[in-house]
Amino acid sequence: MTATTSPEGGTARPESAWAPMAAPVFRALWIAQFVSNVGTWMQTVGAQWLLLGHGATLVTLVQTASSLPVVLLALPSGVLADRFDRRRLLVVAQFAMCAVATVLAVLAFADALGPGPLLALTFLLGCGTALMGPAWQAIQPELVPREQLGEASALGAVNMNLARAIGPAVGGVLVAAAGAGWTFAFNAVSFLGIVLVLLLWKRPPAPPVPADRRESFVTALYAARRYVWNAPGVRRVLLRTALFIPGAAAVWSLLPLVAGDSLHLGSGGYGLLLAAVGIGAVSGAFLLPRVRRTLGANGTMTAGALVFAAVLAVLATVHLTWVVALVLLPAGLAWIGVLSTLSAATQTRMPGWVRARGLAVYLLVFQGGQALTAPLWGALAQWLGLSGALLIAGALLLLAAATVRVWPLYDAARIDPTPSDHWPAPPLVHEPGPADGPVLVSVVYRVAAGDRSAFIDAMRDVARSRRRTGALTWGLYEDGATPGRFVENYLVASWAEHLAQHHSRQTTTDRRFEDTARALLLPGTEPEITHAFDATTGPRVHTG
Repeated sequence: MTATTSPEGGTARPESAWAPMAAPVFRALWIAQFVSNVGTWMQTVGAQWLLLGHGATLVTLVQTASSLPVVLLALPSGVLADRFDRRRLLVVAQFAMCAVATVLAVLAFADALGPGPLLALTFLLGCGTALMGPAWQAIQPELVPREQLGEASALGAVNMNLARAIGPAVGGVLVAAAGAGWTFAFNAVSFLGIVLVLLLWKRPPAPPVPADRRESFVTALYAARRYVWNAPGVRRVLLRTALFIPGAAAVWSLLPLVAGDSLHLGSGGYGLLLAAVGIGAVSGAFLLPRVRRTLGANGTMTAGALVFAAVLAVLATVHLTWVVALVLLPAGLAWIGVLSTLSAATQTRMPGWVRARGLAVYLLVFQGGQALTAPLWGALAQWLGLSGALLIAGALLLLAAATVRVWPLYDAARIDPTPSDHWPAPPLVHEPGPADGPVLVSVVYRVAAGDRSAFIDAMRDVARSRRRTGALTWGLYEDGATPGRFVENYLVASWAEHLAQHHSRQTTTDRRFEDTARALLLPGTEPEITHAFDATTGPRVHTG
């Protein structure tokens, strides 16, 4: 047994790194996902090998075609996952990807799969991945306890990398023996296992959202942007992701060129190089709890970036296959260490009402970084040579490691996304309609002169809470005639948005921020709350 760690490296109760596998649905989905990931990696080898004779840029565009849909569809997919049944959404995505992979296989068997159709169909597969990504991440808290989310995230990375260890090797042999069409065919069948598990999952039905609290598609998108922008802990996770991914993605973008141009290997040799990364990642699953306990999350991220930089330097300067395969082992460990840390940090910071959308933003940065930089690495490899491109990527990772001390992940101890329905119902003379608004909420506080500075500081956290949960504008004002009398004003777009603030968007963290500020009020006083509407169109105003 090893000790679990928080995403920031704090020690929690003793827990096995494999504890989430005790949950039957998690275990079944993990196995089904593994088969699907093996198919994905087999297809990646087949696609990249078909394009290897068409230049470095086209080879790296396979990665772009797979990742770019996330840039375009991550946020809409997150909205869909928060508004509709997530299991049903995942089933639809799996069937759609099965259909696309079948078309790829048919064209490949007919010898009619040129670069254009191959990249276009790979892009469509990426659209399916983009559609399922936020929903898949968002159901994890339904499968395992919250304290096991870090282990569940690491096991997800183990899944991908174990598939990376097996899929490319099998794919490379299959391409060499029978052609790329069979890799596409296997990938098509591999999606059906996930469909079966999802259909058999006896998921408790989600409570229906009252009609007066349902968000429109555009409103839901804006709510996600507003939440992330006003959540410093989430923004810091996104920054660390954006600094790590571009340099690290060069390994996946340029490894086919390392195998073919630098080491003169065939498709089987390329598959074995990918397998080395996967073996390193799987081994890392056993070492990661101890690494995070020793280094903490920020230390793990620094070490991961430094390891990747060293690996890229070896790939740029060494042309011995056994040496390259050897250094790719720690690359797998570094990859799983950094990604599981970032993913778990995102999940533990997001409340349920916006979780899928928040994870969609994370996937947008993660996949977008790979999609946008992959063709750049290919172009640099053609312009400066393969070694030059690899060394530039290594330099970016050194920069990422150096900035961890400047922009570390925040401690998650202050963040508890558990829902908290602690606001009393607003006492109004007339019940407004859901679309009535905007609503101006005013709160009057009375504070002793000696607590003025502490109160203003505490209200900064309250301000971010108001904006995260729905406020369009926010301000804190002190009465010029009565020192210590503060008026907080914030504007919410509609009555439905304000009801959502009351009943579904507040968290334990939000309540703690409010309690800290209210503890500084004059003894015997309570906040005075007013809800005001547009005088020309809204209902009558009542002061509570």
